[in-house]
Amino acid sequence: MKEFRMYFRFVKPYRWLVAITLLIGMLKFAIPLTVPLFLQYAVDDILLADLPQDDKISRLVELIAISFVLFVIIRYPIEYFRQYFAQLTTSKILFDLRNKLYGHLQRLSLRFYQERKSGEIISRMMNDAEQTKAIVETGMMNVWLDLFTLTIALAIMLSMNATLTLVAILILPFYGIAVVKLYRKLKTFARSRSAALADMQGYLNEHVVGIPVVKSFTLEQYEKKQFGLKNGKFLERALALTRWNALTNAIINTLTEIAPLLILLGGGYLVITKSLTIGGFVAFYGYLDRLYTPLRRLVSASTELTQASASLERVMELLNEPQDIKDGKDAKPLNKITGRIEFEDVSFRYREETDLVLRNIDLTIEPGQTIAFVGMSGGGKSSLISLLPRFYDIQQGTIRIDGQDISTVTQHSLRSQIGMVLQDNILFSGSVRENIMLGNPDETEFNMLEAAKRANAHDFIMSLPNGYETEIGERGVKLSGGQKQRIAIARVFLKDPAILVLDEATSALDLESEHLIQESLQALSDNRTTLVVAHRLSTITHADQIIVIEKGEIVERGTHEHLMDFDGAYARLYNVQNL
Repeated sequence: MKEFRMYFRFVKPYRWLVAITLLIGMLKFAIPLTVPLFLQYAVDDILLADLPQDDKISRLVELIAISFVLFVIIRYPIEYFRQYFAQLTTSKILFDLRNKLYGHLQRLSLRFYQERKSGEIISRMMNDAEQTKAIVETGMMNVWLDLFTLTIALAIMLSMNATLTLVAILILPFYGIAVVKLYRKLKTFARSRSAALADMQGYLNEHVVGIPVVKSFTLEQYEKKQFGLKNGKFLERALALTRWNALTNAIINTLTEIAPLLILLGGGYLVITKSLTIGGFVAFYGYLDRLYTPLRRLVSASTELTQASASLERVMELLNEPQDIKDGKDAKPLNKITGRIEFEDVSFRYREETDLVLRNIDLTIEPGQTIAFVGMSGGGKSSLISLLPRFYDIQQGTIRIDGQDISTVTQHSLRSQIGMVLQDNILFSGSVRENIMLGNPDETEFNMLEAAKRANAHDFIMSLPNGYETEIGERGVKLSGGQKQRIAIARVFLKDPAILVLDEATSALDLESEHLIQESLQALSDNRTTLVVAHRLSTITHADQIIVIEKGEIVERGTHEHLMDFDGAYARLYNVQNL
């Protein structure tokens, strides 16, 4: 019930639309309830009446004219607005729900994304969210309209013949028993199917992105087999749900067909004994369909709502995912800074149950300095710089920027002061211009061009088929590694941050690309506090201070010359690379 209460927060702004749709729906469903009465009048008062032929024809024409006005002229706009308002309401609710989900996803920490498959997240946001619309369209609209139709039909039937009405509803208790027994398992089957679909989508998303690896290792047949297993698992669970639905429908439809047989027997007897007119029997039989059609829809609605509630649980589970990194209640903006950074007795682990990745880090970086972090892979270099923009929170110690504890400032203002160039920078599908403008969407065209020029990117961009309007494909697949890196650097130039973080920004490039990028990085780091993680030690010999990290601890620090004279871990690494 908690999930439904949360969902109704999205419904509440549109409660008047729901009410209007219900009112229009009542008119729509009320009109067909007049058909059996028209039939009774046609049979008893026209066809079987002792009237001259001309009078019968006249009455029949009048009946058809009234029916035409009611069922064509009046019903058409009612039908249109009923469908329009129903779809408008559910579409607006889904729009708000997905916006809320996406906003929540933006606030979740990197830890959440490292522990989840992107395909599963997308499945919950798209497929499961789409399924929840049945809660409004079916649960809040159609169910009540079917109950309204059923109640009116039952009232008319009672007024026509109470005995036949009792015969008609004899099987209703069996309906109730069938629904209770059959729908207990339905939610489990529905949730299991959704989970299998999310798993398959997660696998598909991951392996489509990794298609170059598949092709380079000639894994096409292996991948086909692996996807077949995922697809087979989904098929198995989908068929389990289908079998249960088929069983439910078979039982419900069989029960439904018993009622007409009972009415045919009872109604036929009353007509033979002159207790009921032929027109009355025809009308009553017509109302029987008006009684059981909404009843069948109600049973079908139970199926939809059961599946929708399973999807709703998955959506709300995502929406309730706790936000690891939060702004404090008294968090203040971090205004323009000089770039002084202090790590004071900082210790960090990724999860409570794992070992410390960093231990007792003490480090002060003065404004405008370039600090390089070196050491063997897995030593904690990238972990250390990921703490600065608060991608993770530390378990011990304090990190300050210009004397302000970063946990006391807003994340947005903190990260707006930090520019990052990584080894594998993410570019988005779209144009070159759009990707550079991500650095500062409000900047001018002139400043965007200047940023590209300073990043040594302008010349190659102008050589592309459409210049800055060239589409670069998903993750920038149409560009070389060096080109992608220069666009990423242009993005940071446009952002113009006070602190620059370079995490192995040139380690995967050829020498020519590295030379161009080193030039642009040197220009980018001028008058900024710069933190560099590098494996290629020849690129950081100019650093004001080199920090050697091993097993999460600082083991050496100093300039290149000082550390070479010291002849320790740094000197060994440097000499090995030179050899």
